[in-house]
Amino acid sequence: MFIQIPMDMDEVQMRQLQLKQHGEIASEDEIIRQAVLDICQNFLDQIEDGHYDSVAWQEETLTVTDINGDQMAVIKPQGSSFVADFRQNADATLQRLEQAAIQASGAR
Repeated sequence: MFIQIPMDMDEVQMRQLQLKQHGEIASEDEIIRQAVLDICQNFLDQIEDGHYDSVAWQEETLTVTDINGDQMAVIKPQGSSFVADFRQNADATLQRLEQAAIQASGAR
């Protein structure tokens, strides 16, 4: 099984091993940060039926910008960081990201 976007810590570790097999080195934190970004973007794309808004990191928060580059939302971690949130409870973090994506999409 190839893990593209890890959804829990077991999958993070599997993804880290997969990358290592391909000669890439990534820490668990790097993999989690990328997973959080990808998961939030996927939720937003599904809600909007396409890629209209973009999610990006801005320090320890996620920002959502529309196709004009205007900031539509800022998504903050529940704890000190999304990495810590994911490590503590990946399922709850994913649910929060989904709700944040729903709110960020607004009335669109």
